[in-house]
Amino acid sequence: MSFSSHPASSSTASSVSTSSPQASLAQALAPFGWDDAWAAEFTPYAEQGLVAGRVVRVDRGQCDVMTADGIVRADTAFVTPHDPLRVICTGDWAAVEAAGNPRYVKAYLPRRTAFVRSTSSQRSEGQILAANVDHAIIAVSLAVELDLGRIERFLALAWESGAQPLVVLTKADLVPDPVTLGHLVEDVESTAPGVQVLTVSSVTGEGTDVLAAVVAGGTSVLLGVSGAGKSTLANALLGADVMEVQEAREVDGKGRHTTTTRNLLALPGGGVLIDTPGLRGVGLWDAETGVGQVFSEIEEYAEHCRFHDCAHEAEPGCAVLAALDSGELPERRLDSYRKLLRENQRIVAKTDARLRSEIRRDWRLKSAEGRANYAAKRGARS
Repeated sequence: MSFSSHPASSSTASSVSTSSPQASLAQALAPFGWDDAWAAEFTPYAEQGLVAGRVVRVDRGQCDVMTADGIVRADTAFVTPHDPLRVICTGDWAAVEAAGNPRYVKAYLPRRTAFVRSTSSQRSEGQILAANVDHAIIAVSLAVELDLGRIERFLALAWESGAQPLVVLTKADLVPDPVTLGHLVEDVESTAPGVQVLTVSSVTGEGTDVLAAVVAGGTSVLLGVSGAGKSTLANALLGADVMEVQEAREVDGKGRHTTTTRNLLALPGGGVLIDTPGLRGVGLWDAETGVGQVFSEIEEYAEHCRFHDCAHEAEPGCAVLAALDSGELPERRLDSYRKLLRENQRIVAKTDARLRSEIRRDWRLKSAEGRANYAAKRGARS
């Protein structure tokens, strides 16, 4: 690959492609996702003498960065703002000092995608889990009863991030009856419109080749609760026991946190994998678009409602309620849709003063209407 700015003969281009620093950088970092677009973004930092690299792990104010010369340890003090969504994270492309002890990350390139959830703290801050992700692999164990609501929640965050979701049903060998397995897959497919659903078994090897082919073309983040089989799945894709694996409890299928940090690993078949710790809580963070994508059939019904601001509660001419009454739309789906929208609105309201004001105004109007209706009823009785 030549980055020469002027025309060259084929022999010259060949010489440049094997000897220029830019080409060497591209060759070394290509397995980790480096491409021409990232190279163009990095140009001003290269002119400052900084080194390009991808963050493969972050912990305690420092990070491991994969550079053309291998992994370097760097301090993140210069890129640790008050905004938790702007801190450096696994998957970022960083500009690192060429030398020094310690070496510092001076900046990171604008993110193409970012997987964000809300924290469990009372401040309701966003937490970025991974950056520059192409595929969001949602691992779901078949060893326990399917939690379709949780799958929808993961999918909403995945769509909102800009990545393409993929649901992987792990431990498929524990469901030997093909009819039962088929029903489970259908349940998940109906929950995940537009999303590929794969069944995988690390015991039999079923589905791992298909999954490897899917993730070979970019960066994938592996998500799921503890005990979902993420580390086992990562080992299957890596072709080696790189990630430690622990047994899930037989009582409830839950596991301990085998993975405690987010690690970025190059896959032997191509592509990059970010393994994450099991997520106990999966809170939405400004994910209205993602929720709409997960429940795309409800959004389509809503386009035919009589009123453009229909709340799908009791309005006349509501196409969503009509679909519910006819059986086309399962009640569970509509309940889940409403729940996630309400949760997302609460989260956004905590950080958006104007929205908070609008919600309070709507609440006052509804309260006034309620009092007026109550007074009218009392007057009619008397």
